[in-house]
Amino acid sequence: MTRKTTFPSPSFERRHWALLLIPLASAPASAAAPPTSAAPLRPHRAIYDLKLENAAPGGGISDIRGRIVYELTGNACEGYAQSMRYVTETTNSEGASETTDLRTSSWEAAPAGRFRFAFSTYLNDQMADRTQGVATKDPGSRGPVEVEIVKPQKKAATVKSPVYFPIEHSQGILSAAKAGERLFIGDLYDGSEGGEKVYATTSVIGRSVPEGAKRFNAKFKNADLLAGVKSWPVSISYFNVGQTNIDATPLYEMSFRFHENGVTGDLKIDHGSHSLRGDIAELTYLPENPCPATATPR
Repeated sequence: MTRKTTFPSPSFERRHWALLLIPLASAPASAAAPPTSAAPLRPHRAIYDLKLENAAPGGGISDIRGRIVYELTGNACEGYAQSMRYVTETTNSEGASETTDLRTSSWEAAPAGRFRFAFSTYLNDQMADRTQGVATKDPGSRGPVEVEIVKPQKKAATVKSPVYFPIEHSQGILSAAKAGERLFIGDLYDGSEGGEKVYATTSVIGRSVPEGAKRFNAKFKNADLLAGVKSWPVSISYFNVGQTNIDATPLYEMSFRFHENGVTGDLKIDHGSHSLRGDIAELTYLPENPCPATATPR
C-alpha cells in the first residue's frame, strides 16, 4: 500500500509577504481615509534567508528553508513596481521534501488608482498556479474597485467595499507611524484568490527606534544603509472581512521592523500551526528616478 505524502500549503502566506513585500495608545481616527501625504519609498533590493522558527506537534512540517529576493523600483509621482522570487524547500514529518518557487510582480500607480498584478507558482519545477490581472479605482479613493482578470481565465469583478492597494496600505502604515498613532485599520486588496478576495487588516505599531540607534540585527551585507533610518516594530493581523471582532482569530499574523524608507527587516509570519522567520542577508539601494517636473499619474 502506497502512503500519500502531503504538505501544508504555504501559498497564502507567501503572497501576502510579497505584497506588502507589515502597545495601543490611540484610536485610528485617520484609518478610514487614505493617507494625506504618501510616504516616499526607497528603491531597493533585499535578500532574505528564510527558516522555520516554530512548528506545532502534529502539524506535518519538519523543516522549511529558503530565500526571498525582493525588489522595489519607481517613485512617488508615477508609481511603484514590486517583484519577488520566493523559493523554499519544505520537509514534512515523513522526511519527504517539496520545492516551491513563487514569482510575483506588480505595479501600482500614484495616487493609487491602478494596480497590475501577476503571480506564478511552481511546485518541483512544474507550473501549479498562475494569476494575472488589473484593478482600478478613482485615484486617491478607496473604491469601488473594478477588477479584470486575464489569467487563468478572463473574468471581471467589482469590489464594492473600500480597500487599500498594497503600496497604498504600506504607506498608510508609515504615515500613521510618523503621526504617532499606534493602530492602523484598513481592508486590503492585493489580487489574491482569483482577484476577488479582500482581507481585513489590523496593524499595531510599536514605539519608534530613533535614527542612528542600532537596536536591530545588523549582521548582513550593507547593514550600515539602515543605521540612520528611523523604524517601528509593526504587527499586522489578517482576517476575513467581517471577522475582526475582539474574539476573532486571524488567518495569520505578520510582524517586522518597518523603516521609514520602506525597507523591512526582522520578518516573522505566524500561521498558527507554524511560524517562519526571514532575516536580511543583503540590502542594496537601487538608483532613484526623480519625479519629473510635470508628473502625470498613470
